[in-house]
Amino acid sequence: MKIGTFISMTDETLDPAGLARAVEERGFESLFVPEHTHIPASRETPYEGGGELPRDYYRVLDPVSTLATAAAVTTSLRLGTAVSLVAQHDPIVLAKQFATLDHLSGGRIEFGAGAGWNREEMRNHGTDPRTRVRLLRERLLAIREIWTREQAEFHGEFVDFDPIFSWPKPVQRPHPPILLGGWGPTTLGRVVDHADGWLAPFGASPDDLAPGLRTLRELAAAAGRPEPTVTATTFGEDPAELAEFADLGVQRVLFFLPADEPAQVLHRLDRLAALLPAGASAPA
Repeated sequence: MKIGTFISMTDETLDPAGLARAVEERGFESLFVPEHTHIPASRETPYEGGGELPRDYYRVLDPVSTLATAAAVTTSLRLGTAVSLVAQHDPIVLAKQFATLDHLSGGRIEFGAGAGWNREEMRNHGTDPRTRVRLLRERLLAIREIWTREQAEFHGEFVDFDPIFSWPKPVQRPHPPILLGGWGPTTLGRVVDHADGWLAPFGASPDDLAPGLRTLRELAAAAGRPEPTVTATTFGEDPAELAEFADLGVQRVLFFLPADEPAQVLHRLDRLAALLPAGASAPA
């Protein structure tokens, strides 16, 4: 099982280059970052975590620029999004951006994708919240076509383009792993349908995930698809919990790093590094 990190990196945290070096030097396998293009000042959608929206949501850095910076100062660290809000982006542009990241990093990108939860935010991008799941599916399928075909074309309900050329192609074959985030009633079926792995909900315990993992395997087997990978995220520091995730067959666990001042981020990173099992950062 691989052990990585997740952080809502902002203009107030450790800079991306410094953090990426620190994460790689301490033996972690990966660094994942989220995305919010903005937070509407007048927001009706309730925060899924309850209470007030944390400060880092308003200040989080752009993930493409952040991961490009991290790629430039590391050599083996996997770099991912958790998640890229694909339903808020043009798929042709997004395919180019992440193919370029994979090219520049030497094939180290994990493309975590999701539909988003903030309805006001997606409406500002012209996305109808009611159709965002169908839109996400089409955009992911279109991105995969662009990544894998010399002349890509797509004709769907929301995405429609005639044959195009788009380079670079990703270094990874057939393409960077597409990891779908979510916990809704249709999520696991969608993972099997158009993704390579599941980004499980933040903070879900092994007991929380066990039924979902069983369902995911059953759906993949019924569809004749390879078993999707599973990435979990933990806020804790419990070696026993890591062992439980490993026993479930989880392929990667991400330790949550606080969006805090640099010294506190590095302090937690040092504590977490002491928990790394042997081989946690070995190449996939």
